[in-house]
Amino acid sequence: MFGLAKISVAAAVLLASTAAAGPSPGSHWVQQRSTPAAGAGAAAHAGALRAGALKPVEAVLQAPRGGMVKPPPGLYANAVDLGARKAAASPVDIVLLGILSGFHIGFGGLLAVTVGGSIPAIKSANPGLQKLLFGLFGLPFGLFMVLVAGGELFTGNTALVTAALVEGKATVANLVKNWTCSWVGNLLGSVLLAKLVVAAGINAAPGTAAAIAVSKVSSPFMPTFLKGIVCNWMVCMAVWVAAGATSLTDKYLAMILPVSAFVAFGAEHSVANMFLLPLGLFSGASKSVSWQDLFVKNILPVTLGNIVGGALCQTMPYAAVYGSLLK
Repeated sequence: MFGLAKISVAAAVLLASTAAAGPSPGSHWVQQRSTPAAGAGAAAHAGALRAGALKPVEAVLQAPRGGMVKPPPGLYANAVDLGARKAAASPVDIVLLGILSGFHIGFGGLLAVTVGGSIPAIKSANPGLQKLLFGLFGLPFGLFMVLVAGGELFTGNTALVTAALVEGKATVANLVKNWTCSWVGNLLGSVLLAKLVVAAGINAAPGTAAAIAVSKVSSPFMPTFLKGIVCNWMVCMAVWVAAGATSLTDKYLAMILPVSAFVAFGAEHSVANMFLLPLGLFSGASKSVSWQDLFVKNILPVTLGNIVGGALCQTMPYAAVYGSLLK
């Protein structure tokens, strides 16, 4: 253990010394993306190191970070600014963008059912692979459309607008307005799309859709609530990081892993369920599932869990470390 510690310190000192000495021979072969701000930060860092203001280990830890995604403090600041803009939007704009986001997430849900829900042989022989495919093909696509095209997604807003509230850039009234209008818009878009899909005859797996609806309303309140927490913690992490990325590739990579993971292990997303459950009802589940079951036994507990996952689990720790929550 002590040997590893010595090696780590030695490596840190070596890296810091190299940074202070300037570029090494042959370093012209390595080109990094940089911005004027990043260059200025690197120059200031090198100057502080040469002046002895930074110890070698501190120099390594505080070195400016490159890349296409903001560092953690920048991600928090970005979330605050984005949440403030969402909080200031008009109710009409939030509802309209919420409807679009309901459609986008619904398209993802339809893709998941069409691909991952239509491979019974794989599900029987290798259920883990089927869950992976169900998660990879569908909801990541839907969330990607929301993030790139723009929208108002209730689940992501639970984290973003909360961050703005903590930093004094939104009021409680703003938060209630945004959450309510985005939730209503998401519901309208999701149900409309479910009706459209059935009317158009493009639901390739009606039996799977009906089975999903029956299964989701059969779970007790508390497990469903807890699944909502886990789900939106991961969704909001995806939104948090992807919103701080600058390229489509980085946004997609930041988003696909947590979203496909929560789908694969069966967590609950309120907006996705706003599409999947009505689709199941329209596909034959109405014989055993009512609209009251849909809301009381699933969407309500999942919504509450999503709020906890986004506002408390995702936002509050970062607000305490990088924001003003405990300051």
